[in-house]
Amino acid sequence: MPQTPDADDFILVVPDALPRDLCEAVVARIRASDALRPGQVGGGVFPELKLSRDVSISGQPAWKDVEQALNLAMLDGLTRYLRRWPQALIAPLMLQHQPPGGGALRRLTAEDFPDMDAGQLGGLARHCLRPGNINLQWYRAGEGGYPYWHCELYPRDPGCETLHRHLLWTVYLNDDFDEGETEFLFQRRSIRPTTGALLIAPAGFTHTHRGNRPQGGDKFIATSWILFQRAERLFAAQ
Repeated sequence: MPQTPDADDFILVVPDALPRDLCEAVVARIRASDALRPGQVGGGVFPELKLSRDVSISGQPAWKDVEQALNLAMLDGLTRYLRRWPQALIAPLMLQHQPPGGGALRRLTAEDFPDMDAGQLGGLARHCLRPGNINLQWYRAGEGGYPYWHCELYPRDPGCETLHRHLLWTVYLNDDFDEGETEFLFQRRSIRPTTGALLIAPAGFTHTHRGNRPQGGDKFIATSWILFQRAERLFAAQ
């Protein structure tokens, strides 16, 4: 599938979001982990759809350092994403803010985002959004992969947690293999993994995607979602 150059396709790739030496250390820890489990899709374990070995690290004390590093890299990438596509926040939420020095609340527009410093924009992102659970995934050469075309929204969850997913993200932990691209169907874009790169894209069906099988070496990734805050928190003061 051809790469689309400079497309406004809502797919952001941030090179070197995570240092190479940290990626290598995480890969070594995945290989040695006794918590590896068969990778799941929304409905359970279906190796014909996704064949991997996964470690869920969120809230696990032994992985706290990795979870923190990945979420910091994600937040930095998210602020870049929101500067380029501020509608990701203001279209669904119709945000207001108080200008510096006080005064009446004013509706935010896309034109406000370039002038926000990193602290302001990061705070706004944390107010509206939250990190999902992080999975570390190991795809073996020639057999592992997620070749099924899928998106990240899934209505089976009775708590509707999966329907709060707004963006997906992936950090590629190695690149010493062939193929293994993340391929987006409608954008006709194929992302070649490079160690430490962060990928962010929308979670809905418009960004249906798959993970191609690596060849000549195993593939390791960290992946999760950026979710809206639940309504109970987001609209608590209203």
